[in-house]
Amino acid sequence: MKNKRNKTNRRGAALLVVLLIVMAATILSLGFLSRSDVELACGENMILRTQMDYLAESGLEHAKGLILNPQDVDSEYWAGNARQQLAAGSDDYYDVMIVRDDPNLCNYLITCDAYREKGGEEVGRSSLEAELRLNPCIAYWSGADTTIWQRITINGDVYCNGNVSGTGYIGGDAFASGGITATNIAGQKNGAVTTPPIDWPGLEVANFSSSYYIGSASYLVEVIEPNISNGTFGPSENNPAGIHYCDDPNNLANLGGNVTINGTLVVNGDLTISGANNVISAVKNFPALLVSGEVIVEDGGTLEINGLAQVGRKLVISGSAANVYIDVVGGLFISNGGIEGAISNTISVDITAAPAIASLQTWPTPGNPVRWSPAAGAFFRSIRRN
Repeated sequence: MKNKRNKTNRRGAALLVVLLIVMAATILSLGFLSRSDVELACGENMILRTQMDYLAESGLEHAKGLILNPQDVDSEYWAGNARQQLAAGSDDYYDVMIVRDDPNLCNYLITCDAYREKGGEEVGRSSLEAELRLNPCIAYWSGADTTIWQRITINGDVYCNGNVSGTGYIGGDAFASGGITATNIAGQKNGAVTTPPIDWPGLEVANFSSSYYIGSASYLVEVIEPNISNGTFGPSENNPAGIHYCDDPNNLANLGGNVTINGTLVVNGDLTISGANNVISAVKNFPALLVSGEVIVEDGGTLEINGLAQVGRKLVISGSAANVYIDVVGGLFISNGGIEGAISNTISVDITAAPAIASLQTWPTPGNPVRWSPAAGAFFRSIRRN
């Protein structure tokens, strides 16, 4: 009888041990399952964060592409937009905001917020801030030896097909096919370059002498008198780019003062600036000033250019001139010379690179656009996470 009770007790203890083992295994299994769920959730969150980071970087690249190609946007430059998508119908969006960093018109501050929405709720986000620098970005091109006089200020990069000298300020890099002895350069000196950092704009006066194209449509230019003053000229329905042409074989073309041109001034010959308050502002994708000869600035002459100015031969400040002010926001490109005579204390020449308004898209032949920009490339000076 006693042995029978001991056997029964042993069988009960064994059952209890089995139950304890099963309970321990269950607890351990639940622990593994819980840990797996946590690790799986962490992995999904990491994947989501990585995807949002890549989407935000894509937004930065989107902004970079349109800043380098301002011809593709209706405004002066793309200021960004909300709820952009890489693939239509997805749950992923990004918002881009771009601010140009004045007074350096080659710097842009970009913010990109990338996010995913599920059921109307935001489930993931990544935000990046970046500073984009267009580089190189040519503000002043000289086709021969040039001296940057003390009264000349260049905010941007310089290219010279020759030697660069002088004590005027160059706020970017200097490129020259010859030597560089200029002393006031904020950026790097790149002498003995065999190839210009960008292409020459290549505009031809003949392409704007009577008519021009936008796409496949032809428009008539407006022919103006050689000597003008106290007048305003602008685009019209038949001349949407505002091209104003002056053919003066006697080189008497002159801006006598208080002349405003909203469009392009094209001069076949030399152009003289003899009065004050002359302003030329380009229509988007077209140049502001195209002169086959020289630009000569006389006593009291002032000229403000917003856009690209292409000059066949040098820009000359007359020897007796005083109270002269030349302000180019866009770019000054001189084919066969440079700036001469800007040495008086009452003379000031300011040139600022502004690719957003200096970039071109023109049609030398119908339906075949030619694009050009003073900026050859761009890089991010910084990218930081918000």
